[in-house]
Amino acid sequence: MKLSFYGADREVTGSCHFLEVNDKKILIDCGMEQGADEKTPIDFPVYPNKVDYVFLTHAHIDHSGRLPLLEKFGFSGKIYSTDSTYDLCKIMLKDSAHIQEFEAEWRNKKGKRSGLNIVEPMYTMEDAEKVLKRFVPCSYEDMIDVCEGVRIRFRDVGHLLGSASIEVWAEENGVKRKIVFSGDVGNTNQPLIRDPSYVTEGDYAVIESTYGDRVHTRPPDYAVNLAEVIQRTFNRGGNVVIPSFAVGRTQEMLYFIRQIKQGNMIKGHDHFPVYVDSPLAIEATTIFDMNRQDYDEEALELLKNHINPIGFEDLRLSVTSDDSKAINFIDEPKVIISASGMCDAGRIKHHLKYNLWRGESTVVFVGYQANGTIGRALLDGAKRVRVLGEDIKVNAEIVKLDGVSAHADKNGLMKWLSSFDETPRRIFVVHGSESASEAFAEEVRKELKANVSVPYYSEVYDLIEDKLIRKGVVRETVSPKDKNRETPVYRRLLASGRRLLDVIEHNRGGANKDLAKFADQIDALITKWDR
Repeated sequence: MKLSFYGADREVTGSCHFLEVNDKKILIDCGMEQGADEKTPIDFPVYPNKVDYVFLTHAHIDHSGRLPLLEKFGFSGKIYSTDSTYDLCKIMLKDSAHIQEFEAEWRNKKGKRSGLNIVEPMYTMEDAEKVLKRFVPCSYEDMIDVCEGVRIRFRDVGHLLGSASIEVWAEENGVKRKIVFSGDVGNTNQPLIRDPSYVTEGDYAVIESTYGDRVHTRPPDYAVNLAEVIQRTFNRGGNVVIPSFAVGRTQEMLYFIRQIKQGNMIKGHDHFPVYVDSPLAIEATTIFDMNRQDYDEEALELLKNHINPIGFEDLRLSVTSDDSKAINFIDEPKVIISASGMCDAGRIKHHLKYNLWRGESTVVFVGYQANGTIGRALLDGAKRVRVLGEDIKVNAEIVKLDGVSAHADKNGLMKWLSSFDETPRRIFVVHGSESASEAFAEEVRKELKANVSVPYYSEVYDLIEDKLIRKGVVRETVSPKDKNRETPVYRRLLASGRRLLDVIEHNRGGANKDLAKFADQIDALITKWDR
């Protein structure tokens, strides 16, 4: 029984853990790396056709985004998730595939003029549609027998509609272990969704640490703070541009703006328009409306009173590209909510292009901004940024709306861990920058007197003996030049290299004659291809 780490290890994105029980190979999440977290190699712990199951904590792309790639390379197993996560993945994975195809087409048009090699998309719409057929939607709290020796249960963790911690009961050769994967632990008192539920027992815990090194400021009245920004911006004659993740954060913003409109909190600008300019966000809002069973008590009470928590008069949905372009030619002050939340893709770039140079406009950030993204550059005070091939001077007001976070802070994470009746025999800290992960690990050691590990990429632990059996490696960031050269076939080669290391490890203790023959074969292969 082994647990390995293949993504979001001392990094914030690309979650992927690998559990081996009774020769069954299980991925917990299969996320895409984003922003400055994009590193090499981008591979799987084993050939995708050897993976039996995927347990998915939630739909965000940094947890689900490589599922179509898994399909492309031969995966034929089952993917277990909550019902709402499946519904969101139906739109998010297709949207991701569309982006992959569009970017490959754009690069090939550009590269053709320069004589560059053809770039293949990481995966296609067909791959996304195929992998969606492998989902097994589940309800919170149900006990699910996956296979002999493996049972799981999804617990609401309050991060996103459908998000979950996953409890895994594993038995191998008569030895039982329980492993709990936190997923992304939610902040408390978020609109629409419930607060996190807590797990009380487990032999091992794998916990995220996105905000493991900080404490959120006391929760403000979000509607009041946002209203103040909108009021002063409209008074200047500007627009309020909100880069927002299409799934989760956009719906929260609509919730707050409904409060603002119902409370008549904006003076002199009655019936101000609010544009949601993201087809994905529009579809996600529909899915939120379909899955009201996952709402919190406050949202359900609004529905009882015939109030749509995320709908209001003057809400305008921009579906087509023509709709999107027309927004910037409307003179009246307005709120524009558009994806992506870190400004590194999507229609938001066009709205930044038309508003960043305007001193009367405001850009409001309402979510985490990873290193290397335009969003982080703007928050760090950049005077100029490059958007859609142009250098844009930053004259607009830049605002960070504090307190709007779907992630628990250090105290929230500690509360989740402290809910265990007995401290797990080992706690693995993942899904955070190196500094955040190390800081939180030290806090856990001090507060819970726990055995804590902050694994490196490809690190492997024996869960029966509770010991490290292979040290991980430090991965280097991919340069744009190298990233463009990296094809799906090359990624397959990297996966083969990782598999070879596993085979070598499995042969530890073999007969010297066999090991010598194996080494000779590898040396011959190296000699042939070292050119």
